[in-house]
Amino acid sequence: MSDPLDERDIAGGALELVAGAAGPYLDGLAERPVHDRAMDGLLDELDGPLPERGEGSVAAVGRLVRVGTGAATHSSGPRFFHFVVGGSTPAAMAGDWTASLLDQAAGLWLTSPLAARAETVVLRWLRELFGLPAAFGGVLTPSATLAHVAGLACARQWWAGRYGVDAAARGLAGLPAMPVLSSGLVHVSTRKALQILGCGRDTLRVFARDEAGRVDLAAMDAALAELGGRAVVVANLGEVNTGDSDPIAEMADLAERHGAWLHVDGAFGMFAALSPRTAALARGVERADSVTADGHKWLNVPYESGFSFVRDPAALSRAFGAWGAAYLPEEDGERVNYNMLGPESSRRARALPIWATLRAYGRDGYRAMVERHLDVAEHLGSLVEAAPELELLAPVQLCVVCFRYRPAGVPEERLDELNARLGEALLADGRVYAGTSRYRGMTVFRPAALNWRTTRADVELLVEVLRELAADLRP
Repeated sequence: MSDPLDERDIAGGALELVAGAAGPYLDGLAERPVHDRAMDGLLDELDGPLPERGEGSVAAVGRLVRVGTGAATHSSGPRFFHFVVGGSTPAAMAGDWTASLLDQAAGLWLTSPLAARAETVVLRWLRELFGLPAAFGGVLTPSATLAHVAGLACARQWWAGRYGVDAAARGLAGLPAMPVLSSGLVHVSTRKALQILGCGRDTLRVFARDEAGRVDLAAMDAALAELGGRAVVVANLGEVNTGDSDPIAEMADLAERHGAWLHVDGAFGMFAALSPRTAALARGVERADSVTADGHKWLNVPYESGFSFVRDPAALSRAFGAWGAAYLPEEDGERVNYNMLGPESSRRARALPIWATLRAYGRDGYRAMVERHLDVAEHLGSLVEAAPELELLAPVQLCVVCFRYRPAGVPEERLDELNARLGEALLADGRVYAGTSRYRGMTVFRPAALNWRTTRADVELLVEVLRELAADLRP
């Protein structure tokens, strides 16, 4: 086989192979280990020299499916707790297949009215889901990091404008460093976005009143007064180790009083707005200048998916538009060119899986899922508290539970090493996935329950396996 054109009459064959494998694979996720290291040898079948003569789509895809279904980390299943990662709902997965089938050039209305209209609709639906004002502008991005880039690029444009400079046209040369203030809950993706934007990842100043990173509002207030309001405040909704959140409304008060820009990182915490039990955590988000969230977390759509919203819709086009390329069409009313509203120029139709899942399950379905995950996290917290050798390190607020292994008789100075070994053993075992992190100077576990398949039984298995493996580690 040397030319794809030779397969034009059998193009559906490889797709039928994938579709045939999908059912058994998805049906078996509940029983599979999250990762089976005995299958890692299959990965060698992906290697080798570039073929001179191809083997054809059915043979190539058949090999990929066989290797993938065996050797993949099965993070779509219910027991992948290691990072704050969702899965893909049935509708979202089918929507993503549709996006690949149609292969739209989604950046311009001219190239795909379908993709542009779908993006406009899902941005409105997401605003409604989260309770954001209808007047907010928005754009879909590949990730929370790129969503931060979009929102903070708007902040940078606003900040440079305070000095009479168009940062999109001239850059930042000759300007002081843009002050960015946050609590100790700030995520590394915010720093990475600042790095990408040329503002510097280490210029962000942290105002924390304790080792957990909770914001010191008085110190931040004083710093904003000294800066004369020419600053960006980053508030964090849902921290990855504990699910803790900044007091968004109080930080909005600070930003308004000083005339600063308020940026909210709601990567997974934005979904707190869906439940009456947690909605208070999101109070004040509607007052932000920019808001980011991640779709491949609690929305349960495929990688890669993020979204950025801004209070002033024109801010996105000021930060990313006006290329001056004669072949690119101008916007005309509702005919939005989304590649001029965000960091990407070439874009896939990532709105389609979001449209499919929101259409399929609606507000009530997502509220039910969030409520179930809150119940699951509370159940895990109660299991940890009931186990004498486990120590809960923070209140359970959202879908993340922070704890460590602390058996009697083991001195404090040995606990980090013991928990690190237990984390390695858990990942090597593979039945559940929940490695370690660092919180308040300690090595901890922080499993997150936000996969649509996850139930109480899955976190019960997590505790059972942890205790089983821990018994083998004790000296």
